[in-house]
Amino acid sequence: MVLTQRRIGLVGCVKDKTAVPQAAKDLYVSALFAGRRSYVERSSDSWWILSAEHGLVHPDEVLAPYNVTLKDAGRLARRSWSNQLLLVIDERIQPRRGDVFEIHAGAEYREFGLLDGLRDRGCLVEIPTERMRIGEQLRFYKQAREHRL
Repeated sequence: MVLTQRRIGLVGCVKDKTAVPQAAKDLYVSALFAGRRSYVERSSDSWWILSAEHGLVHPDEVLAPYNVTLKDAGRLARRSWSNQLLLVIDERIQPRRGDVFEIHAGAEYREFGLLDGLRDRGCLVEIPTERMRIGEQLRFYKQAREHRL
């Protein structure tokens, strides 16, 4: 039996949220999140949200608004969040060698164990907007939407 390579999108949460509980894919209300979401919905077989509060969240999972960010967390807290996140990824996504994880999230979500953990599992990691500032990311997602990726 040959297992095909899967492409899994991971999208970082953002500060701006609706005032009432929503499916996670609709909770976050910023142009950046909308661009990230639109991109992974076209580029990936499945996608998940990286939440500072809840860890790995399926887009259809209903969440109440919250005010937690990894930007304010120290290195130790970010590393602990990443370690816990990898355990949940193992359980819910069950990554296989050769799977591609396309990550659309800031360095505070990626750089404290997540990238190394995915690579240690034999996965490939792509970060299409790596080293781009917010304005550059917004342009990237807008152009991708206009050109259908």
